[in-house]
Amino acid sequence: MSLKTKRNTQKILVHVILIIFSIIMLVPFIWMMLTAFKSVGEATSVNPFVIFPSEWKTDAFTAVWKNMNFFLLYKNTLLLIFWRVVCACLTATMAGYAFGRLQFKGKNFMFSLVLFQMMIPGQLFIIPQYIMVSGMKMTNSIFALVFPGLVTAFGTFLLKQAYMSLPKDLEEAARLDGCNIFQTFLRIMAPLTKSSMIALGIFTAVFAYKDLMWPLVVNTSAAKMPLSAALATMQGQYSSNYPQLMAASLIACVPMIVLYLIFQKQFIEGIATSGGKL
Repeated sequence: MSLKTKRNTQKILVHVILIIFSIIMLVPFIWMMLTAFKSVGEATSVNPFVIFPSEWKTDAFTAVWKNMNFFLLYKNTLLLIFWRVVCACLTATMAGYAFGRLQFKGKNFMFSLVLFQMMIPGQLFIIPQYIMVSGMKMTNSIFALVFPGLVTAFGTFLLKQAYMSLPKDLEEAARLDGCNIFQTFLRIMAPLTKSSMIALGIFTAVFAYKDLMWPLVVNTSAAKMPLSAALATMQGQYSSNYPQLMAASLIACVPMIVLYLIFQKQFIEGIATSGGKL
């Protein structure tokens, strides 16, 4: 076997494996779509060969759209995503610059606390955060949803690494031109970490969109629930209407699909630059 033939065989094998895994990843989404058009009997059938609905019905979509105020849920979810992204990028880029470029007393100890927070499961912070929000009389509000995302340990670490990768000559040149620390940060250093901030914004938006436990804990009012919490309330204790649940889930996917189509280029560049994965 020639070298060229061997390389072509390896390339074909890699593509086949990637296609298989791509199909496997799409199976849950396809199953959700098919279930949304089934009857309750077909959705709960134990027959593994009942894949496609015998009759394509839209009753589930009509019912959930009538019973759930999706415009309000979309609004709450988008506000949650917007403010968490703004707060995360703002606080993380300032903290990252301080930890990455400045020298001050207690710097290493403070950054070790940031790393320590990354190693602790986020569920442990729910009770202290709830006590804080409740003490401020801010439960059942958009602020309560945004509160855990005001600062981000992951974002601080990500931006710190981005600032550390920049050459020191930039700061020295800015200092010679008469820039103070704030001007150097705002005009010179921050614009050079744009790709890392985009990556952080993407991660924050995805995490905020699928956040479930905190919205259920801090909000009892249906008027302030995001999509994830509203979908969770459709799950019954003894039985569930799976076609309606899948139809509502499919409708809930629309905002993220639209955002991805609009910001597809930035999404791919941000993930590629950060080297991370969702």
